[in-house]
Amino acid sequence: MKLFKRISLILIVLIFVFIANIFISTGFFRTVENKFEGEIIKKIPLPGAEDITISPQEDFAIISSTKRNFFSENKEDFGGLFYMELESGNFNVIPLTTNFSKPFAPHGISMLKIDSTYKIMAVNHTAKGHSLEVFNLNGKNLTYEKTIENPLINSPNDVVLINENQFYFTNDHKYTKGIGRLFEDYLGLSLSNVIYFDGKNFKEVANGIAYANGINFDAKRNLIFMASPRKFLVKVYKTEKDGSLTFIEDISCGTGVDNIEFDTEGNLWIGAHPNLLRFASYAKGKKDTSPSEIIKINYRGKNDYTIEQVFLNDGKLMSASTVASPFKNLILTGNVMDDSFLILKTEKQQ
Repeated sequence: MKLFKRISLILIVLIFVFIANIFISTGFFRTVENKFEGEIIKKIPLPGAEDITISPQEDFAIISSTKRNFFSENKEDFGGLFYMELESGNFNVIPLTTNFSKPFAPHGISMLKIDSTYKIMAVNHTAKGHSLEVFNLNGKNLTYEKTIENPLINSPNDVVLINENQFYFTNDHKYTKGIGRLFEDYLGLSLSNVIYFDGKNFKEVANGIAYANGINFDAKRNLIFMASPRKFLVKVYKTEKDGSLTFIEDISCGTGVDNIEFDTEGNLWIGAHPNLLRFASYAKGKKDTSPSEIIKINYRGKNDYTIEQVFLNDGKLMSASTVASPFKNLILTGNVMDDSFLILKTEKQQ
C-alpha cells in the first residue's frame, strides 16, 4: 500500500510539473501592459498580412495576405501578394496575383533584387499540399516563374533567398497532424528543421528545433537568423560554402518570435506572440484577441547583443503580430488573422 501511495504521489508530481511547464514555457503567466512610444498613422485593410518585406532601394513593400479559416479547417484558405509604395505616404496597395490561376494561400515570403528586377518566393499552403511559388517583379508587374515541390517541403513556414537559385526554408513541424503535431505544439518537442536548396538538390541543414518559423539571411555577416517561437529563441547560424549551417548561439527573447526583418543598420525586427496558449485559443476561435509584441535586436556578435521592446499590446489594437518591417521612422506590422494591419510611426528614424 505504501508503495502504491509513493507511485501515485510521484505521478501526481510529474503531471503537475508537466502542466506547469506548458504554462510557463508558453508565456501564460506573463503580464501584458500596453506600450508604444509613437502613433498609428494608418490601418491597411488586408486580411492576414502574415509577412511583409521591404525594398529599401526603391521604397516599396511586398505583402503576403491570406484570409485564413482557422475556425473551420474544412474551408480552403485564399490570398495573394500585394505591392505598397511607401515614400509618398499614401500607402496605396496594388494586387499582384489577381491573374495567378493556381490555388494560392501565401505564408512566408522572401524578395531579392537581381539587376533591375526582383525575384520573389512565397510559401503556399493549399488543400492539396504545400509548395514554394516563384515570381519575378518588374516595376509593379509580377509574373509567375515556377512552382517548387518536394517531399522535404512538408510543413513550410518561411523562406529566404540567398541568390537567384539557392534558398533556405523552415518546416515548423515534423508531423503535420495527429498526436505527433499535438505533442510538438504543447510539449515543445524540438523536431522541426531547416532545409537548403543548392539549385539542384534539397538537404537538411539544421534540426532539433522547436517550431522553426521565420528565417532571414544577413549577407554582410554571412549569418542566418531563425526564429523558434516555442522556445522563445532566435537561433544564429553561420552559412558555409556548401550551404550547411554552423550553429553559433541562441538568443533568448522571452516571447514567441515569428518573422525576422532587418533595418538598414542590420538590426533584427521581429513580430512576436507573448502568450502562445492565448494565441492557440485565438486561432481556434475560442478567444477574441491575442497579444502582440515587436522587439528589436542589435546583434554585434556572439554573446554581444541587446534586445529592445518596441511595441506591446493586449490584442485589442492588433492581435497576433507576426512581422515588423522598418522603413525610416515607420514600422509595417502584420498579423495572422486580423482584417487589417498597422503602419506605426516612431519618434526616431530606424
